[in-house]
Amino acid sequence: MRLLDALEVTDRDKRLKVARAILYLAQGVFDECDMDADVIHWSRHNVFLLYDMGIFTALLELLSMEIDNNQACSSAVRKPAISLADSTELRVLLSIMYLMVETIRLQTEDDRPEWRAAREAFKTELGSPLYNGEPFALLLFTMVTKFCSMNAPHFPMKKVLLLLWKTILFTMGGFEELQEMKVRGRERLSLPPLPEDSIKVVRSMRAASPPASAMELIEQQQQAKRGRRSRRPLVKQDSLDTYNERDPFKNDDARDEEEDGEEADSGIEGEVDPLDRDVIIQPPPPPPPLRPPTERASLPKGLPWAPKVREKDIEHFLETSRNKFIGFTLGNDTETLVGLPRPIHESVKTLKQHKYVSIAEMQIKREGELQQCPMTLVSDIALLKLLLAAAPTSKAKTDSINILADVLPEEMPITVLQSMKLGIDVNRHKEIIVKAISALLLLLLKHLKLNHIYQFEIVSQHLVFANCIPLILKFFNQNIMSYISAKNSICVLDFPHCVVHEMPELTAESLEAGDSNQFCWRNLFSCINLLRILNKLTKWKHSRTMMLVVFKSAPILKRALKVKQAMMQLYVLKLLKIQTKYLGRQWRKSNMKTMSAIYQKVRHRLNDDWAYGNDIDARPWDFQAEECALRESIEKFNSRRYDKNQNGEFAPVDNCLQSVLGQRVELPEDFHYSYEMWLEREVFSQPIQWEGLLQQAQ
Repeated sequence: MRLLDALEVTDRDKRLKVARAILYLAQGVFDECDMDADVIHWSRHNVFLLYDMGIFTALLELLSMEIDNNQACSSAVRKPAISLADSTELRVLLSIMYLMVETIRLQTEDDRPEWRAAREAFKTELGSPLYNGEPFALLLFTMVTKFCSMNAPHFPMKKVLLLLWKTILFTMGGFEELQEMKVRGRERLSLPPLPEDSIKVVRSMRAASPPASAMELIEQQQQAKRGRRSRRPLVKQDSLDTYNERDPFKNDDARDEEEDGEEADSGIEGEVDPLDRDVIIQPPPPPPPLRPPTERASLPKGLPWAPKVREKDIEHFLETSRNKFIGFTLGNDTETLVGLPRPIHESVKTLKQHKYVSIAEMQIKREGELQQCPMTLVSDIALLKLLLAAAPTSKAKTDSINILADVLPEEMPITVLQSMKLGIDVNRHKEIIVKAISALLLLLLKHLKLNHIYQFEIVSQHLVFANCIPLILKFFNQNIMSYISAKNSICVLDFPHCVVHEMPELTAESLEAGDSNQFCWRNLFSCINLLRILNKLTKWKHSRTMMLVVFKSAPILKRALKVKQAMMQLYVLKLLKIQTKYLGRQWRKSNMKTMSAIYQKVRHRLNDDWAYGNDIDARPWDFQAEECALRESIEKFNSRRYDKNQNGEFAPVDNCLQSVLGQRVELPEDFHYSYEMWLEREVFSQPIQWEGLLQQAQ
């Protein structure tokens, strides 16, 4: 209680000292612990204690005060270089709040009953408009937009983005909660259950060997002729044994695996790339290789996904059949089969057996009353600006925003060791920002799509107009293998190891060695999230698919297939599948192994001619009309749903005297205490010509 009271003192230095003491408690009083497990135990215990004492509300008031501190903002704008000293109090406050949100969010088996109750109360509190009439996440979004508009360059964006991501993950739920909400939503709309759980299917998939490009084959032949490489014995990947038994291209796997170790851009010469063995990238524990046959009884043999058919596909099939056999069409009628031959009847029956109606299609037909999403479009653009600033590139970005304000020290390093340590910290800082933004955007897009398809579409369209697609492609147009295997972390400096154990002497060699992991989970997580965002933006949008073709994404995505991780390969293959009909026959002919991988791993639509350009949607129509029609539908949705919340300055005015006088005005409970003062100030002291107003009204 004394710490809580001391947070309200006016002296800034004393307030900062108290905040540091609270941070020490939230970090598990590490100076009094001998093991890492003790630090984690006491950190969890203290965080729940701090929440019960009301510390989070007090911290929120201090955070709001720091956000509105115009003096600090103007001082930071005038400074030529921002350092850690400019955001000390903000970083302490955000660190405490992040520890509280992340610790309370995670459930453990030994949680006390009062902790479970506190978790639900905290979740409700974060999602409710209790902080100046707006949710806590909206306050953090305000910090992001204020930082990107250059009005507050001293804000520690890494901590803000991490706290924002964890807050939305806590209040709205993650992918498992989304799957449960999707199942309940389909039950509510009387739709059939999902054919499978996408998360479980993807987790059970295994990575495949990447296809070899023509240039790689030429280089391999030249190297073989010159005798520069010795053939090493092939070690078959355990995770590919199941697929290799039926893979018609399995004889090419040996060649591809040998080429991976010889890639010039892999940074490793003369030794096997550690990522060649995809089994190490699979999350532990690995899935069992054999499963009961009843689990896949309803799925086609050899394919992990059940096929799907849209209502639009059935309509298009019947329209083509009627034109051929009868000579006229019946519009959107999918029931009348009079005059069509028996094989067409069987085809329609098969299509209807695999018909899949999504919640989005139901929402387009029948919109319900929905709550307005707190995310603003300005926040979308701000997140993309931060992603652009954190994206790896070979050129220096002088015109982008400064995202290193909360990592650069006041005095620049003077020794080689200090420079190396700062360089590693800066790279790690950028990787964390990319991770937080990618997870945040993906989570918001999935929740918006489940909430209402048009809320998802308006955010998606603004992301596309803000060049999100070329930005993500630019991110992948790098040495993606080196990015995923980057070692921008120093194990001995990680918390709580650095405060519990003795600090060893750091040398340049130990910094270069990094940790013992052969890949970076953080960067792999970011890559998968960005690929999923790209899939969501381009799914069933032929104009956006053409953007992928125009920006020559196929070779960029093919290089990403070198990462032998099943989930990442799946979303790369999905992006390649939607482009194949636009890439031409020669590309398909020279990339048959990629086509085989698409057929093997990606879900199929029964009458989707994805491998050829025969589909009517693949013809070069005016794609701008597609975006305009979508924009028109979005504007109609917004006008029907949110016009009642429009700005009062633009709202229509009621000029009828009788209706105005007949309106019930809700007054605050304490209005009668100051009624006479209000009457004197607003009525008696104002020179109003009532006769003139009445004459104008008549």
